[in-house]
Amino acid sequence: MSGKSHEELYKDDGERLEAFEVRIGYRFKNKDLLRTALTHSSYQNEMKSRGLSCHCNERLEFLGDSVISLITAHYIYDRYPDENEGDLSKLRSLAVRDIALSQYARDLEMGRCLYLGKGEDNPDGRDRKSTLENAFEALIGAIYLDSGLESAEKVVLPFIEQKVSATVKKGENRDYKTILQQIVQMDHGERLEYVPVAEYGPDHCKVFEVEAQLNSNVIGRGKGSSKRMAEQQAAKMALGYFGLDYGEEQ
Repeated sequence: MSGKSHEELYKDDGERLEAFEVRIGYRFKNKDLLRTALTHSSYQNEMKSRGLSCHCNERLEFLGDSVISLITAHYIYDRYPDENEGDLSKLRSLAVRDIALSQYARDLEMGRCLYLGKGEDNPDGRDRKSTLENAFEALIGAIYLDSGLESAEKVVLPFIEQKVSATVKKGENRDYKTILQQIVQMDHGERLEYVPVAEYGPDHCKVFEVEAQLNSNVIGRGKGSSKRMAEQQAAKMALGYFGLDYGEEQ
């Protein structure tokens, strides 16, 4: 990339990038890696139509996805030595899924720093979940290339720790329905079912209430923003009926 092309591609971005580096707590040795991590494919295509060449963040996104997954897996493996493989996998999945990664990006105000084509350069484009998710993955991939796994871990781990802790407290990492079903199946002839009992709230913020019934007797009740979540909470309460308390998990 020539000096002239660089000036045309990334005009007056020095202060903006420095402020972003302060927010993430990491200063890049190679600023071009940071710029690439923040470059959306729409910007690359727009520059190409003007005869200018730059890279978008898709390759860095591919790399960052694996780096984040490794850091997360290592953390939860050490932090939760008594969890089985299934619960560890669910924990990792919830910590690195698209909605979580896009929120990490919002926390860092990445949308303000993205290089977007004119068609994407608007408030909706800068806050689009998929765009932010990809940019966050690309950022971690760029840090990994710039100075290694330890530096990438320092940036991403605080987000992972907070998300994993909240997930465990809510019990979202456990499949309570499966646990309950396995217990019920030990006695042949028992009938377990989940019965919807209430649904309220506006369409964008529905609340569902469900009862867990064993042979038509209510043994648990739960509520959530989806029927599945409500069923999980009902199963969690029902496990107390069998002497298993999952009320406050570490």
